[in-house]
Amino acid sequence: MKPVFKEVYSFDKKCYEKYRLTEDILMEHAAYEMALEIYQNVPKGSVVNIVSGPGNNGADGITLGRILHGDYIVNLYLPLGVKSDMAKLQLERFKAVGGEIKEEYHKCECLVDAVFGSGLKRDLPKEIVCLIKKMNNVNAFKLACDIPTGIDDNGNLRPVAFKADVTVTMGAEKLSLYADAAKDYIGRIKLANLGVSFSKYRGKTDYYVWEKRDLTLPYRKKQNTHKRSYGHLGVLVGEKPGAGIMAAMSAFNFGAGLVSIVSHDDKINIPYEIMHSHHIEGFSALAFGMGLNNHFDDEMENILKLDIPMVIDADMFYKDVIKEFLKKDKIVLTPHPKEFASLLKISGFGEYSVSDIQQNRFELAQKFSEKYPKTVLLLKGANKIIAFNGKLNIDPNGIAALAKGGSGDVLAGMIGALLAQGWHPLKATIHASLAHSIAGNYEPDYALTPMKLIKRLDEIERYI
Repeated sequence: MKPVFKEVYSFDKKCYEKYRLTEDILMEHAAYEMALEIYQNVPKGSVVNIVSGPGNNGADGITLGRILHGDYIVNLYLPLGVKSDMAKLQLERFKAVGGEIKEEYHKCECLVDAVFGSGLKRDLPKEIVCLIKKMNNVNAFKLACDIPTGIDDNGNLRPVAFKADVTVTMGAEKLSLYADAAKDYIGRIKLANLGVSFSKYRGKTDYYVWEKRDLTLPYRKKQNTHKRSYGHLGVLVGEKPGAGIMAAMSAFNFGAGLVSIVSHDDKINIPYEIMHSHHIEGFSALAFGMGLNNHFDDEMENILKLDIPMVIDADMFYKDVIKEFLKKDKIVLTPHPKEFASLLKISGFGEYSVSDIQQNRFELAQKFSEKYPKTVLLLKGANKIIAFNGKLNIDPNGIAALAKGGSGDVLAGMIGALLAQGWHPLKATIHASLAHSIAGNYEPDYALTPMKLIKRLDEIERYI
């Protein structure tokens, strides 16, 4: 787990005022970290094109050019000139070692984007939009300084962005790097030290990113146990029974001692290892909503009376009764953006389109969790957000292979399995999400199915 931050300007200011560092010192460290990445990935003597903006992000790029000059053929481009004092100073230094500003673009083995970094709040000028599109068509190792040009503070594209192989971000990782829209542009993230330890540089945050190595699996550490030691999950099965059955199967494959589907259909076909019940009582946790439609509407009052953990998905987010579940403890909600829009409307936040949700994922998830601090929210997406009591946990480990019908049903079952085993709802949600993402790293990515995903839970450690 690593911290991420909405802004870092206050941390830079702390370096100047408390640690007596200068802007110049921070800039030298930033450029050196970028240089190390290039030395490791690009042979000496190669052509390196650096496109720098007019401010301090551009100054980082100019500083990089000075460091590389002599080991590489460095072409520096300044499409908007230089305006900040540091950019002007670094340009003088670049020229002093023999560096030259170029007007005509040259073929290169490495392309560095240092036009605009973090803090973008408006659309890019038209000439920069054209430039970024041109840069994206270059076949070279691409490095972005701090954050790819065109990604704003919310992680949205304004309206295009540089597509990097590596983003060297300065001092602390920015929340905007983990927005869904940014996922195709940031490449691998490298964190640059700016002259003091990360612990000294950074401050407090409510945002955390979880890595594959953070995963905890539900291993059975005691030998003197029995099946009920690992919980009994009930899964309500409705109009589309396949959704509930897949959730039940994933739960059974993720450690639950017993799993029952609850259905009033005596002819339903279920796997041999899954049990069948007509009643909602007797479980240590409950999962429902997947393919439910209007089934069990008459029993919602009785379900509300149950004092057990519950994971709620899919069709439930279109029902007014969801407001009553938000008053309970030990509730996990797993909506995708369209379902989250309905949930926000029902719970009094107002009207939001799917586009609104995607452009403001962090803000809306955080506000929801502040209003309902006892509820765990998992907002699905390219990067899953797990919100609880005003804090956001981000799982960026999934890939496009998971964009298949049934993947969410598998996830709900996995969360339910950990709830049934007695895990805290937040811990259950985070680690089920990580396991789901890791198991979903499947090649070829178009061929993953829910059943393959469930099977991969057997051997998940191979993919960490």
